[in-house]
Amino acid sequence: MVNNSGPATAGPFHPSRPAYRFTILVFVSLMLVGNYFAYDSIGALAPLIIEGMGIGREQIGMLYSFYSWPNIVMVFIGGFLIDRFGTRRMSLVFSALIVLGATIVAAAPTFWLMLVGRVIFGIGAESLIVCQSAISAKWFKGRELAFAFGLGLTFMRLGTLFSFNTEAWIAERFGSWRIALWAAVLLCVFSLVCNVAYIFLEQRAHGRVKLSEAAAGDKIVLSDIKSFGPSYWFVTALCVTFYSAIFPFTAFSTDFIHDKWGYEVVTAGRITSIVIFASMILSPLLGWMVDKMGRRGSMMLVGSLMLVPCYLALGLTTFAPVGPMVVIGLAFSLVPAALWPAVPLIVQAKSVGTAFGLMTMIQNFGLAAFPWLIGWLRDATETYTSGMMVFSSLGLVGFVFALLLRRSDAKVGGGLERP
Repeated sequence: MVNNSGPATAGPFHPSRPAYRFTILVFVSLMLVGNYFAYDSIGALAPLIIEGMGIGREQIGMLYSFYSWPNIVMVFIGGFLIDRFGTRRMSLVFSALIVLGATIVAAAPTFWLMLVGRVIFGIGAESLIVCQSAISAKWFKGRELAFAFGLGLTFMRLGTLFSFNTEAWIAERFGSWRIALWAAVLLCVFSLVCNVAYIFLEQRAHGRVKLSEAAAGDKIVLSDIKSFGPSYWFVTALCVTFYSAIFPFTAFSTDFIHDKWGYEVVTAGRITSIVIFASMILSPLLGWMVDKMGRRGSMMLVGSLMLVPCYLALGLTTFAPVGPMVVIGLAFSLVPAALWPAVPLIVQAKSVGTAFGLMTMIQNFGLAAFPWLIGWLRDATETYTSGMMVFSSLGLVGFVFALLLRRSDAKVGGGLERP
């Protein structure tokens, strides 16, 4: 936490002043834009990559799956490295891995080398998110911490929004999908430059303000796990099923919409971005509602159930996809707004870091398995109908877990439903 014990004569940009830490917040938030832009560039360009490299949808799924597999282990390693070597040094290492991985993906002459690039990219990207959280806690704990985390989330989703809206356009404009992947590399380099700016500002503040070296929060302490009750495991199970129904869907939705409805790739990408745009607009409002009204269990229940008819409509009918995409975006706002704030209410304070870290680790199993499965199903059946049935089933299973969560929570006083 920043110690505002600077001299009374300090200028407006002294490290003890709000302007200084908010400048740091801007650069720290921009550190993640390239990460999210490059992550979804594969989905945004999927039809063009499939045609250009002569690969199938299973390989597109593998590019997402191999991003997530290493991060099951990085939950253990990343937090340790941040605590051992500090946020400045490790954020630079993780940003460099992101640039290296994105560069290999853009330049790879073969699919297998592209896969190696995604592994390297994923190791850097997910660890940098943990690092960014530690930086925000260091500068904003006891002050505007919720705002700092919210701004970081907004910039993450902006990266995804820009990716789905611009990557196919860049490919069309320059006549090459590889040019679009190099644009993702450039944005990763821009984020690396923002990381360097953060390091410069924090080094400049050294000795002028007192900063607590915030620990990386999402770390797993095995001894904490035994204290977790049923409510935690139901929330974790819901987290896996819900996010496995969202992120693998957006990974394929541009190709799905292009394939089924015949939209141009640029237009299909923009329709995909509806999910992200809706969540960006609605998440702050729904977060405020959760703080004021509670009803966390109910929101998770409704949000999970909303996925079921949307994916059934997308898979089994020829109705325009825009309506279901808007509703999926609403669900993508409802469930996370209730799910993540519920965790500190159902575990002991000392175990919150372990609870989040374990949830993230288990979530990565789903994010690694389902893209590969959906791509394989598309190649095997030559349609995305079976994939939409999988997503609809995940929504239904999530609804069951939400029901079990409400029942479990009611037995211990119903804290999730209270403001």
